[in-house]
Parts: sequence; structure tokens; C-alpha cells
Amino acid sequence: MSTSPDAVTSSRSPAAASKGRWQPVGLGQARITGGFWAPRQVRNGESAIPSGQDQLETAGNLQNLRLAAGIGDGEAIGPVFADSDVYKWLEAAAWEYGRNPNEDLLKRQRELTAVVAAAQREDGYLDSVVQLRYGDEGRYQQLVWSHEHYCAGHLIQAAVAQVRCTGDRELLDVAIKLADHLVATFGDDKTVDVDGHPVIEMALVELYRETGTPSYLGLAKWFVEARGHGIIKEHGHEPTYFSDRLPVREATTVEGHSVRAVYLAAGAADVAIETGDTELLDALKRQFDHMWSTKTYITGGLGARWEGEAFGDEYELPPDRAYAETCAAIGGIQWAWRMLLATGEASYADALERMLYNGFLAGVSLNGTEYFYVNPLQLRGGAHPDNGRSPAHGRRGWFDCACCPPNIMRTLASLDGYLASSGDGAIQLHQYVAGVVRAGGVELQIQTNYPWDGAVRITADEPAAVDLRIPAWAEGATVNGKPVEAGTYARVEAAEIDLQLPMATRVVAADPRVDAVRGCVALERGPLVYAVEQADQQANVDDLHLLPEAAVAASHDDGLLDGVTVLTTRGRPGTGHREGWPFTPSSADATGDEVDVVAVPYYAWANREMGAMRVWLPRA
Repeated sequence: MSTSPDAVTSSRSPAAASKGRWQPVGLGQARITGGFWAPRQVRNGESAIPSGQDQLETAGNLQNLRLAAGIGDGEAIGPVFADSDVYKWLEAAAWEYGRNPNEDLLKRQRELTAVVAAAQREDGYLDSVVQLRYGDEGRYQQLVWSHEHYCAGHLIQAAVAQVRCTGDRELLDVAIKLADHLVATFGDDKTVDVDGHPVIEMALVELYRETGTPSYLGLAKWFVEARGHGIIKEHGHEPTYFSDRLPVREATTVEGHSVRAVYLAAGAADVAIETGDTELLDALKRQFDHMWSTKTYITGGLGARWEGEAFGDEYELPPDRAYAETCAAIGGIQWAWRMLLATGEASYADALERMLYNGFLAGVSLNGTEYFYVNPLQLRGGAHPDNGRSPAHGRRGWFDCACCPPNIMRTLASLDGYLASSGDGAIQLHQYVAGVVRAGGVELQIQTNYPWDGAVRITADEPAAVDLRIPAWAEGATVNGKPVEAGTYARVEAAEIDLQLPMATRVVAADPRVDAVRGCVALERGPLVYAVEQADQQANVDDLHLLPEAAVAASHDDGLLDGVTVLTTRGRPGTGHREGWPFTPSSADATGDEVDVVAVPYYAWANREMGAMRVWLPRA
């Protein structure tokens, strides 16, 4: 088993598209070294990932695999998809090792990998919960709900990450054996069925990229094309929830369970890229555009309904009832990344940035070890936590359905892989971080305090062509003193590049078709969406209005919430408080006098006391 530096250096990103317009610059060639994201990766590697393994032990996920491997006696514990959380943890550990080699972490991976390998059946089948509860005769009998392919997909993704970052092949051998079993079992002339929860599609394409085995790409394509032809309905289930109402290439939007929908779309994008299917890619463009313009929260959050964890109708985006699951933001990031590599269109990098800094990052605490499953844009004072996933509980260390925590871990550990790409005779920079990017024999050193400051200084060891993403919000941006167009990539050929992104605050009006926030506004600065938390206010957040003409000032506070830029403007409380109002009215509430309104980045809310919070506020 190899752990040489060369094995790590040659590692690639989570989506190493071989036939897209652009090629990602993977781990080892792109590295975050400081600034905003570096401490978050450190906490993820030093605290979250080790404690995540402890949580999996306590919850019984690891015990299930041991039992399936013949180690000990007992019954399966937890949900049927329990294995998937183990595999996401293994993937996180692999990417983290590729980022920061650590012998203890490598030992943990190897020990757990040995258990997984021992749990696999001779014919390649592997799902510990099904094996323990139902035996061999229970395989694929309830694929709509059993998540067998979903678990297999996460195992394959972990295996690819592990071999790319450590050089170890043991988990890859398990994944190949499992994939061969799936190829032998499913297809037009075999078992015609699909898993209720997509992810196997992405995984099989990535395994094809790693091994070059065409049958893996072929099966991924079959799973994508099998959707929307009545399979789920034949099992007696309503198909919308499972993204199975229409064939993927005929759908015009996303619908149903939000995580399922975006995972399927990301897998379809992989298939379209690798097969050169422009018709499928065009369909995915239409779906992404419709989702982004009508079904996405300002934070990049996806999923409007607690019922079914689902997308709602067009403009159905209530802030207080928003589900906006953290996993959905991660799936949205994965889909946007693939569309970006396929098309080179800056709008996908803008979308990725919005989801990353807001919808995703709100899901993890500043210390890196507590989480939100659900990410609403409003929480009322005194809210009663009537559900185990309710944010009114505050951030939590784990969940009974623990899909989000290890998903966050693997995303932070692999974040370097989303920074840059190469192609079209240049290096593309998509996300601005303090770090290093190497591609095409050129090394770029990047200095920036983004997102607090819009200055980005890039130094190349020799003159190079670099495509710089100019965010759509960055009107007035310049490169080496020359104006550039927002919402595009600006190419510059130089050894020293000075990018200036204006960081003016923005007061954004809600689309009037979003009934719940009609007439409201939100505050933004750079890539960040802001929220008003009760901890910072003189008046009650639940009844606070912003003054229409009030200026918005920005100031950085190094001592607040790990260091944030705070926005301050003016507002007025509403008058007349109902009996039983959960707050004691202040003098400002009673008189309706103007007050300061203080906003902090949305991602940082609920890291102090739990209290009222709003992103959208009405005008006074």
C-alpha cells in the first residue's frame, strides 16, 4: 500500500471530468493556505472528522458493518441507509489525508476499510443492514426505500477518494467488486429497477473515470435514462417525490425530494459530459436555470417544504418554513460544479459560491462540530422545537438521520478541488481564496482576504493566461486597473494580476411573486447574505422594519463570531404588542422610535444564543 507524496500529488478533485470543456485542478495542485476557509478546514480535520467516527460508533453504524463481517453478535441498528454515513466519513477522511497527511487518520481509514471488505459478500453485494435484517433473499426487494444503491454510491465515492489521496487500493477493490455485481444485476435484460435515492449515477461515472471500465459508465447512463418510465409507480408509490415522474431529458425543472433531485441531476450531468450527450446537457441547463430563478432561496438553500423534504412550486419560498437541507446545498454545489466544467459559464460558479458561503456553511457551527439539518431564513422568538431537526433546538452534535454531518465533512475536506480548472489555453479561477494553484506548468500564488475584502492579488512564476471569474454582483470590478464585465470570466495574461471586486453593500428586494416576503428586503455584501439576530438588536426582530432610505454601513469586527464584517442600518419597531408576546417590549418598541439594525453573515447565526432571526425584513 502506497502513501508516497506522488500518490497524493496526483490526486484529483471530486469530479475529475475527462471530457468537459474545462478540467479541474485537483487536490495537490490547488491548495487553500489561509484566509476565510483555512481555519474551517483545520477544525474539520482536527475536530469534526475524529469526533464523527466516535458518533458513528455510538450510533451503531460501525457495529452494523462489524456484524455483517462476522465480528460479534447482535442485530442491525439504525436506519436502512446507515452504511452511507460511514462511507461519507471515509471519503472525508481520504480527502483530509490528501490535504494534510496524518498517520493516525490513515490508520483509522485502513482499519475501517478492512471491516468493510470483510462485510462484502462473495458475489460483490454489500449492505450491512439488509444483510443482517433480511439475508440474501432480501436483496433489492424494496429498492424504492432500501437505499442499497445509495449506500453503494457513497462507498464507491469513498473508494475513489481513498485511492487518489492515499494510494491504497483495498476499498477500491471492494468498490469494483460491488460495481461489477451491479452491472451483472441491473439493466434492460436483467433487473429493471432504480433506487429511490440517487447518487449511484455520480459514483459509477467517477469509478469509470478512475478505472476506464466502460460498463460502469453504461450502467450510470442506464440508471439516468430509466427514470420517469413508471418504475416507481409500478411499486405503488407516487413518483414525484423520487424524481421519477418524467424522463430526465424531458423534465423542465426539479421537483420532489430536493436532495434526491439534485443528486440525480449531478449524475446526469456526469453522464452527459462523458458521453457527449448535448441534448441531455441542454435539458439540465433548463432545469438548473428554472430551479435557480424560481425555486432557490436567496441563501442558495434548496427545498421549500418540510413535507417530503421537497421543492415546492414556483416561487414557493417561505422563509420560516424553509427546509433548505444542508445536504441539498451540497448536492446543488456538486451539480453546479459539473455544469461549470461542462459549459464554462460563469453563472454556475456564481451559484456555487452563493450555495457555498450561505446555504451550505450555515449548516455547520463555527467550531466545526455542531450542525443544522434544516436551514430556515427566519426563526421566531420563543419558537418551540416540535421536530428533532428543528433549528429551534440550536445546533446539534449529531442526528438520528445523520446524513448532513459527514456530508459537510467531506465537502470541507475536498474544497480545494473546487477552486480552479484548466482548459481553453488558460487557468480558470472560480473561487477566491488565499492559496496556491498549479496547472500547465504554472504556479499561481493567491493573496486575498475575501470575502471581507474584494482585493485579490495573483502572482505567477511566469506570465500566464488566467481566466478570472467576475461575480455578477461585482459591478465596477477591475483587473490591473482596467474595467471588466460582471457575470463573466475576464482573461488576463501577466505574471502579476490585481483583481479588485467592489464590496458595496446591497439592499435586495424580494421578488413580488414570493408571497411570504412580498415587500421585504435583504442585505448582501460580496458573496454573503446577511441575517438580523436578536442578540444584536435593541428591538424585537419579529416586529422590526427597515427604513427605506437608510444608509448601510459596513465595519469589520475581529472579535465577533470568528471575525466578521457587520452591516448596520436603521429601522423602526412595529407598534402594538399582543398579549403574551414572548419578549418584554423595549422603550423603542413602545414609542416606535428609530433604532440601529445590526446584521451579521447568515452562515454565522445561532453560534451565540438561540433567538429570533430574519433574513428578509419588511420596509418601514
